[in-house]
Amino acid sequence: MCARRADEDQGGLEQVGSVDRIAALTGVRAVAALAVMGTHASYGTGLLTHGYVGLLGARLEVGVPIFFVLSGLLLFRPWLRAAVDGGRPPSVLRYARSRFRRIVPAYVVTVLLVFGIYQLRPVRPNPGHTWTGLLRNLTLTQIYSDNYFTAYLHQGLSQMWSLAVEVAFYATLPLLAYLLLALLCRRRFRPVLLLAGLVVAAVVSPAWLVILHNTHWLPVGAGTWLPHYLAWFAGGMMLAVLAAMGVRCYALAVLPLAVACYLVVSTPIAGRTTAVTLTLFEDISKTVMYAVIATLVVAPLALGDSGGYARLMGSRPLVWLGEISYEIFLLHVVVMDLVMALVLRWPVYTGSAVVLFAVTLAATVPPAWLLQRLTRPRR
Repeated sequence: MCARRADEDQGGLEQVGSVDRIAALTGVRAVAALAVMGTHASYGTGLLTHGYVGLLGARLEVGVPIFFVLSGLLLFRPWLRAAVDGGRPPSVLRYARSRFRRIVPAYVVTVLLVFGIYQLRPVRPNPGHTWTGLLRNLTLTQIYSDNYFTAYLHQGLSQMWSLAVEVAFYATLPLLAYLLLALLCRRRFRPVLLLAGLVVAAVVSPAWLVILHNTHWLPVGAGTWLPHYLAWFAGGMMLAVLAAMGVRCYALAVLPLAVACYLVVSTPIAGRTTAVTLTLFEDISKTVMYAVIATLVVAPLALGDSGGYARLMGSRPLVWLGEISYEIFLLHVVVMDLVMALVLRWPVYTGSAVVLFAVTLAATVPPAWLLQRLTRPRR
């Protein structure tokens, strides 16, 4: 499945043949954003209740773990490179400033825009549409509550729980890097020890779910906190380590496995879409399977495959969409709601998921591009 490659540099993201692997990783971001949009289109049209097809639509939410794997891969690499080269670790202040500039401006504009739209177009129920909800959403603290779903969940911002998790990972990463590289590996590149430490980090996710399902120590919203999803970020961090080791991975070997895992997780093993809550087994199954799928999807692009899959992900249309994927993610839920109500005029849980997806994509791309142009960091 994977083989060592001695001629690859320590970063693991340089050009290989005619394939720009950085571009390919940007392209896969577009796939992740489109998958998230697909699962919301499935939900909005009621497709999720249509047996196995509905489960396939629901599991398109695997786009979120793909985003998390990419974050683990790309953001951990500078700390890892410092350990490999024996250099100084990255400046935490510069890292924080970079993440703030990339995430916050577009997010704040989106939140204010969404609250303005729903002020003019009241929708019920919409518990998050309050002054407190506005403050919570602006600060990405809406998930840290025992009544997140009944007090702070906004209909036009329902996807932002994952951004709150992402930001929690940003804040935690310097500490994780210190624990793994400075304390565990003594500031040296010890890949086996480092991979073992990342396996332990990944195990935090099922352990968190065991606690959540079997005790009353944590609030209901704790199911949306970082520990639940740490395994997804750890998958990307493992890929960074493997890249530094010179491991190479081939799409023809791992993508069929990713597809097989997707078909399996689209069975009731990971819960039925009509169920209000998941059992412990279903919750762990979904979390672990999503980690495997997302890591396998990213692995060939991170580990040097220069074949057709990398060329497809690095193609101009996908790279262009990938460059505005964050903005597409931010805007698509409110755009989808407006498309359903004002353009297609479909009642909720009716209509075609494919048509809703296509019209929403067409309507989301222009404002996403504009938002990206207006808020992207200036050099």
